[in-house]
Amino acid sequence: MIKFYKKISLGLVLCLGMLTLSCKHKNDLPDPLEAGWKGNAVCEVLEENKELRVLKCTFEPGVGHEKHSHDPHFGYTLTGGKFRITDATGTREVNVPTGSSFSNDEIISHEVLNIGETTAVFLIMEYK
Repeated sequence: MIKFYKKISLGLVLCLGMLTLSCKHKNDLPDPLEAGWKGNAVCEVLEENKELRVLKCTFEPGVGHEKHSHDPHFGYTLTGGKFRITDATGTREVNVPTGSSFSNDEIISHEVLNIGETTAVFLIMEYK
């Protein structure tokens, strides 16, 4: 009888574990490095280790970033510009000033387009 309960207990633990893993949020969107604009990369890896990935993303006028997701991250604007941003809240135009920073503690997704007349450059630091 004890063997029977051990088998049942082990089976329940395995089933609950698989159920938990299968319920995790699945994100089918590319990350910022994988996403680009019309087949061209807009981000490059400057540094990557087990705790952090640092990207430099450059957007010339008329260049955007196709819909993608970000894990929790911090961003810094090296050179600002004017963007059209589409995310879960809708579409808006935003002036992003040089020296501004932004961060998110959750997974987010968006699409952006540089609608300004200058090349904008960002550093994105993603936590692993």
